[in-house]
Amino acid sequence: MPSTTVVLTAPEPGTVIRPIHTYSEEQTAQIEALREYAHSLLLPASDSYHEWELRWLQKPDTIPRYMRAAKWKMHDAEKRIKSSLEWRREYKPELIPPDEVKIECETGKILLTGFDKDGRPIIYMRPGRENTKTSPRQLRHLVWWLERAKDMMPQGQESLVIIVDYKTTTLRTNPSISVASKVLTILQQHYVETLGRAIVTNLPLLLNFFYKGISPFLDPVTRDKMHFNPDLFELVPRSQLDTDFGGDYEFEFEFETYWKQIVDHCGIAPDGTRL
Repeated sequence: MPSTTVVLTAPEPGTVIRPIHTYSEEQTAQIEALREYAHSLLLPASDSYHEWELRWLQKPDTIPRYMRAAKWKMHDAEKRIKSSLEWRREYKPELIPPDEVKIECETGKILLTGFDKDGRPIIYMRPGRENTKTSPRQLRHLVWWLERAKDMMPQGQESLVIIVDYKTTTLRTNPSISVASKVLTILQQHYVETLGRAIVTNLPLLLNFFYKGISPFLDPVTRDKMHFNPDLFELVPRSQLDTDFGGDYEFEFEFETYWKQIVDHCGIAPDGTRL
């Protein structure tokens, strides 16, 4: 397959979206009870963020994800969603302006393109391409990509895949344990049930200490979703897998071309709102 700068924004034709979650009558009643609780916490209509908070709560996957993450324990689910509402009010993840994080994207250290065999969008992370110093903007950059991955999810899909490639990573470019713990906090607490798989490839022995260091911050659910050097062909169609990993998709990263495709496809206005 010849090289291309075109971003893959849809799964391979014929892909069956998995998993599809179904609920018993009792579970459906619990979901509705949590929904009622969450709406009781809603910001007043006069608040500028009210529209976005309501939009998030009304997404079909939001309330069920928090119930599943809490293993159907209502008190835990209420605590979790209240915490996420408070975080979102401060962070406003869906309103991060593209220009705020654009500089972080210039080397392609995080790329969103392609889907796995279950229709999950793929985020590639290449720490070896790090181009900025540690700052809060790096975290907002990652959150921006989590939001774009959710924008790209086909109907019925609620999760994504992260592939971390350490091929060119050094001690200098690898994120600190402090930064990694903050990333895990955001992913595990405020994007619950969103990580479908986390795949780690080409991890050098030199960085084994890094995963030992972040291990205390991994909850059991996240740990179970991590795979080290798996057979990627079992998980991702060759047509959707980057040639760096043996696939047929020879993606040529041209920053401005790539950036425009993502922003246009997701319909993001300069101020972060939707067009």
